[in-house]
Amino acid sequence: MDKKIIITVGRQIGSGGHDVARLLADRFGCRFFDRELLNLAAKESGFSEKFFEQNDEHKGFFKSIFQMHGSFAEGAFYRNEFSQENLFKLQSDAIIHAASESSCVFVGRCADYVLRDMPNKIDVFITADIEDRINRVAERKGFTHEQAGKLIAEGERERSSYYDYYTGKRWGHSEGYDLCVNTSRLGIEGTAEFIAGFIKIKN
Repeated sequence: MDKKIIITVGRQIGSGGHDVARLLADRFGCRFFDRELLNLAAKESGFSEKFFEQNDEHKGFFKSIFQMHGSFAEGAFYRNEFSQENLFKLQSDAIIHAASESSCVFVGRCADYVLRDMPNKIDVFITADIEDRINRVAERKGFTHEQAGKLIAEGERERSSYYDYYTGKRWGHSEGYDLCVNTSRLGIEGTAEFIAGFIKIKN
């Protein structure tokens, strides 16, 4: 596509959303940001990437701040420049900066909300049947099905709490997205193709 496009991908744990997003980035020649965004935010802000990793898509960050090595927190913390909200703003600034420069695919990090005024943006949410999600996580992590189910439940509580807190919206609810797709129906590649077709029609 000739004009710049921005794709944001929300996803349930184990849904394959990361892989779908990567395929979409390749398909449309977009820069891809998932964990890469943490590196970018750290580089642009001058903060340690450790801060962004600890705060990544969950609340309750200050529960762990005092467990960090002092060298990470000294300076900014004692100057009262450091807070969870500041980290969210720094990450949001990195998202806005990247989106202003080129076509991008963003995975998570409330990018749909952060870029709510960006033209030519498509917000997608990826889900899958729970058994498929459990199987995918169990295989990837080497977990039992019980362990995988627990990781999904706990992770999604944190993810939805983070998203709801910062956006005032409800994570995963269809009214907040342009398109919601279940990868259990079409598979990873089929889902990416389906979304790509939607994007071409929409844009």
